Amino acid sequence: MQRRKLGRDLDVSAIGLGCMGMSEFYGPRDDRASLGVLERAVELGIDFFDTADMYGPHHNEELIGRFLASYGGSIKIATKFGIVRRPGEYRRELDNTPSYARQACEASLRRLGIECIDLFYVHRLDPDQPIEETMAGLATLVREGKIARIGLCEVSAATLRRAHAVHPVTAVQTEYSLWTRDVEAEVLPTCRELGIGFVPYSPLGRGFLTGSFQSDTRFEEGDFRASLPRFSPENMATNRSIVDVIRQLAERKGCTAAQIALAWLLAQGNDIVPIPGTRRERYLLENVDALSVVPSAEELAQLDRDIAQLPVAGDRYTREGMKGVDA
Repeated sequence: MQRRKLGRDLDVSAIGLGCMGMSEFYGPRDDRASLGVLERAVELGIDFFDTADMYGPHHNEELIGRFLASYGGSIKIATKFGIVRRPGEYRRELDNTPSYARQACEASLRRLGIECIDLFYVHRLDPDQPIEETMAGLATLVREGKIARIGLCEVSAATLRRAHAVHPVTAVQTEYSLWTRDVEAEVLPTCRELGIGFVPYSPLGRGFLTGSFQSDTRFEEGDFRASLPRFSPENMATNRSIVDVIRQLAERKGCTAAQIALAWLLAQGNDIVPIPGTRRERYLLENVDALSVVPSAEELAQLDRDIAQLPVAGDRYTREGMKGVDA
């Protein structure tokens, strides 16, 4: 397994494992199968697991805690706080106050069964809560040894600068893929200027960039993609042109569209550690094998040019889901 470094000192596998889908948002969960995927990921050299207290809610951290209790090795755990949900509801509130950060951190530590969280993200930022106060509260948790590092999710470049001035930010996690490239304008350059790592979530466009979806695809009950604008039938029909470009390169390279999408992302810089999520071992293996796919500079440039000419139809989330994005 190749290695990469986030921030000053977080050494992790070159790709991590996004664990959200093991608990909800993508149809029924299967804990036994998910525990098997976690075990196989470790066997393949992945040692960077991504979770959050709101996945489930709470179920995902508890699941990873079960795995960690039976595993004797070292896994870097990234979890998040700040989105407050009631069980069974997608609707969310945001709470970034230092008091809630402490409450959430201590609850996550109990569920995970660990003494220190390797990377603790603010999941979404409340624009009415001063980031300086949030960071000061998190810095106290660092001094107490409850968390080792601080991260931010879906943050604007301006807010990132303010946060980093209070305490070093190790990583920013934001959606980034061949059909979501907003971060390239300001956020990613700011991360590089400040020495902050970047963790793209949904690097496969929630599965769309794998080529698995058609405009008439029917989603399982509980799959939140059915409500996302980009996955409406008319928008999927438009967005298929992006997949067609990816698949053309995949055919020339003798690999899958998913592997091209990941290889492109990995090629954007050694400070980038994508966290593709999956509940199935065959997709896990496919994702790891993307590390051996190395497009040439010419192939990457052509891919950029071809996709730049294509529209991306639909917003990333519903209005509810966009709360705290680019804050």
